[in-house]
Amino acid sequence: MSVRNLRQLFAPKSIALVGASERPGSVGATVLRNLLAGGFKGPLYPVNPKYETLAGLRAWPDVTDLPQAPELAVICTPPRTLPGIVRALGELGTRAAIVMSPGVAGARDGRGRSIKQAMLDAANPYLLRILGPDSAGLLAPGIGLNASTAAGGAAPGRIAFVSESGALMTGVLDWARTRGIGFSSFVALGDSADVDFGDALDYLASDPGTGAILLHVESLRYARKFMSAARAAARSKPTLMLKAGRSLEAAAGAACLAGVLATPDDVYDAAIRRAGMLRAYTTGQLFAAVETLARARPLYGERLAILGNGAGPVVLAADALLFGGGAAAQLGEDTVAKLRELVPEWRGSGPLNLHGDAPPERYREVVEVLLREPDASAVLIVHAPNAVVDPAAVARALAPLARATSRNLLACWLGGNGVLEARTIASEAGMPSYRTPEEAVNGFLQIVHYRRNQHLLMEVPASSGDGAPDRERARLLVRQALERGRASGRYLLSDPDTKAILAAYGIPVVPTRAASTAEEAVDAARAIGFPVAVKILSPDVAQKSDVGGVTLDLDTPEAVFAATERMRRRLAELRPDARLDGFIVQAMARNPEAHELIAGAATDPVFGPVILFGHGGLAVEVAADHAVGLPPLNMVLARDLIGRTRVARRLAGYRNHPAADLDAVSAVLVQVSQLVAELPEIVELDINPLLADSRGAVVLDARMRIAMADRSASTLDRLAIRPYPAELEETVQWQGAPLLLRPIRPEDGPAHVALFNALTPDDVRYRMFVRVRELQPAQLARFTQIDYDREMAFIATRPDTHGVQETLAVGRVVADPDNMSAEFAVTVRSDLKGKGLGIMLMHKLIDYCRARGTREIVGEALPQNAPVLGLVRKLGFTVGPLDEEEGVRKFWLDLR
Repeated sequence: MSVRNLRQLFAPKSIALVGASERPGSVGATVLRNLLAGGFKGPLYPVNPKYETLAGLRAWPDVTDLPQAPELAVICTPPRTLPGIVRALGELGTRAAIVMSPGVAGARDGRGRSIKQAMLDAANPYLLRILGPDSAGLLAPGIGLNASTAAGGAAPGRIAFVSESGALMTGVLDWARTRGIGFSSFVALGDSADVDFGDALDYLASDPGTGAILLHVESLRYARKFMSAARAAARSKPTLMLKAGRSLEAAAGAACLAGVLATPDDVYDAAIRRAGMLRAYTTGQLFAAVETLARARPLYGERLAILGNGAGPVVLAADALLFGGGAAAQLGEDTVAKLRELVPEWRGSGPLNLHGDAPPERYREVVEVLLREPDASAVLIVHAPNAVVDPAAVARALAPLARATSRNLLACWLGGNGVLEARTIASEAGMPSYRTPEEAVNGFLQIVHYRRNQHLLMEVPASSGDGAPDRERARLLVRQALERGRASGRYLLSDPDTKAILAAYGIPVVPTRAASTAEEAVDAARAIGFPVAVKILSPDVAQKSDVGGVTLDLDTPEAVFAATERMRRRLAELRPDARLDGFIVQAMARNPEAHELIAGAATDPVFGPVILFGHGGLAVEVAADHAVGLPPLNMVLARDLIGRTRVARRLAGYRNHPAADLDAVSAVLVQVSQLVAELPEIVELDINPLLADSRGAVVLDARMRIAMADRSASTLDRLAIRPYPAELEETVQWQGAPLLLRPIRPEDGPAHVALFNALTPDDVRYRMFVRVRELQPAQLARFTQIDYDREMAFIATRPDTHGVQETLAVGRVVADPDNMSAEFAVTVRSDLKGKGLGIMLMHKLIDYCRARGTREIVGEALPQNAPVLGLVRKLGFTVGPLDEEEGVRKFWLDLR
């Protein structure tokens, strides 16, 4: 992950076009024309030995002849020339290049070596960044840069668009021009041999000229890198994705239902949600969403109040809200009474019809009442033009409310030219405007979904759930299963073997035993206790009931013996090719009110392990009701996963059926998440059915597919999101008592607030450089909910006199995407300063950064902060002079 030298790519001060041409239709001629038409102000050097001049500019025969090193080189030459050109540019001092040459991926030199790899090897010593190959180029309209093959330029704006597809570039640019949409950057990644989505996101997230980031993604290669960059970008500005290639095909070779059900599109959807981004399904929806989010206020609820000047339009809006999964505001009695005074004909519920003759003042009065209603998170005005009321007058009446309110006020102006002025007035007042009621409601729902995804973004769960799993027991069972698999060639574990591993991780399972013969089945039934269920044990039969391989409610040893014999004969008749390894005997789980669910895991080729949950039982594929999430999960994320299914409504209870114990179901999902995170040999897992009722959840049937794992790499490298690093926990002695130094967790929020409240005003100012009275929720989330792949915060914690864990001090370090430099800060509770906590945490931070290969650790402090300046000098930091402009002293420590 790197932003090194990307400034020269996105905002170069000079450009060389290697392969420039005047031949009509050639890439070199097209790019040269676009560079000149864009109005780029810096030096432009065409390079081609065939020309002395091109388009009135002096042409240079070779890059080695250039009068200076161009910051950016655009290369349009044949693949075989690329390694030499890139090496020459690197030696000259160029640090960024756009390689437009097609056909590089499969090209080989005379010795059969990869041209693409040779090009990257040539660039590597100089940290020369490459966009492409097979890139359609890059536009930065703000500086007049059009280094692309697009048929036309782009208007300046604050939207960055990043796409793999060059073919999409021209179409989107033309579409955007007709709608007045401008861009800060427009990037075609091409083959992404070097610069990829993660790099682009990292650069654009800190680009002050970019207000929103749009991605068009066909495929990803580095999930961990992408997720870290996407989560960082989504924290700072709206980030939206249009995912192409929404394949519904199941994973090839899947042996478990989870592998079949968790389609690639499901997994991308889970990744988008978890990254805090918003998904769009069409190009129009993508740009409409960014327009909405750019004007949206923070949303503190998810209920919409609707009003308009006609029954038809407001009913259409209400229908769109209902069928879109939204919720209407439930107005309080006081609000209803005030609205009835303003609109006597209104019946007191449902959307408000003000009728066609409602004057602008009526709109204003009604909206004022609704904006004071606690349950109305947002208000939508739907106006249809007529000859009685001027739409612009309505917009002018509402504009002051839109500017003053902290809530979202949206407007739908039905019609064409007659409502253009109203749309303009509303937009200038910060009120998102739409052409139809359905578009307006969709805009509101996009804000809702974005809010939910931002909430998920803040969840960084621990790698371990409640309780302590017997990891050694589980690993032993997996090793034994692998040994049996090597001998038999079968790596699909039976129900009893799978349940043993699940039980080691604390997942409740129905008592189950395997039996090789009918006699052993009878002994197993006696040990478990009657009544029991008996099932065939066959690696060749996926659905046991299809061959009569399940018998329930067996109350006696004789019944068990007879059932096994019947099943043996039945299997021989229906599936003579199927092997019978014996029988499964398990306790009967009698509960007609229990819900049959499926929980499981699969392995995605890009994002690694994923968790699946949904409606289970025999009809699981027909029900087609499931959701997918990325591990690691915590209880909040598990609840969100459950809530995205239709079966969640049944689990909440209905009629005489009590609600299921959702905490128990969520705990199973958390434990499954932990299981697959810590045991890389687990490739797929099905728990079907998982029975859930008001008393809890229990596994009835389960199976698992395992495979040899690459133990040379960290088991956590498989995960798209790094879980809580428990291995960094350390217990030390301080003031004669044990003290735990560990990474911060989201649940440390209350203790972090208590730490902040225990600081003196001067200590707060020294830490934040300004006076702050209290931590805002967003600040607290930022401090306690971190991306462990990018930053680290260690806390010193111990139980207080009431046994509640308290935070005494915190040391934080944030590395740049290149891991070259990391900035640190240390905060110690004011009454505990001078007792060694600060230096203890500094040693912890320095050791951590060294282990990660960070080159230097840096910091800054107000000149009055003598304790910190003394501390860093004691640790060997170099302390710089006072920075007069920033009013701080900076210090650094070389870790090499």
